Amino acid sequence: MHGLINRAIQAFVCSTYGESRWRDVTESADLGFSDFEAMLIYTAEQSQSLLTAMERVLERPLPEMLEDMGTFLVANPQVEALRRLLRFGGVNYVEFLHSLDDLPDRARLAVADLHLPGLELIETAPGRFKLLCQSGLPGYASVMMGVLRAMADDYGDLVILEHSGTEEGTEVISVTLVETEFAEGRTFDLGAKLI
Repeated sequence: MHGLINRAIQAFVCSTYGESRWRDVTESADLGFSDFEAMLIYTAEQSQSLLTAMERVLERPLPEMLEDMGTFLVANPQVEALRRLLRFGGVNYVEFLHSLDDLPDRARLAVADLHLPGLELIETAPGRFKLLCQSGLPGYASVMMGVLRAMADDYGDLVILEHSGTEEGTEVISVTLVETEFAEGRTFDLGAKLI
């Protein structure tokens, strides 16, 4: 797994649970180190050990933590660059949803060796969508649930999200757009400077 993903997990755990709990997780995972390098590639076994240790040490179901991590990746000012990458997808939530098919390619433009599983959006009715999350990263659909929820808040829209199981080996997230402009969204300036 790409170090950028493991580094995001590290940032989430440290920010949410504290650095001492992060050290407990890495010790439990028996990795031999506690800090991930963002531009290195780690084995699938190391990443799986990390996820298993997170669930055991933090005593929360892994899908819940990964969904929280998806929210963290959009809402936390530490990782503003990801929010900006996602907001370039559209001026409203529906446009953003339709841009998700291109997300793995856009991520690869930013980091050439970062390979995210494919995403496919299907509009089943006005305001109703299915997001198909291809396999390849453990917990990818759970992280995407958090991202989708946080982006709805970012745009100020009210949505209902549900993990709807799997179809032909892909995890399915059902998205129902209840109300647009439900609340004031966060401001987004195309020309903002990142610090």
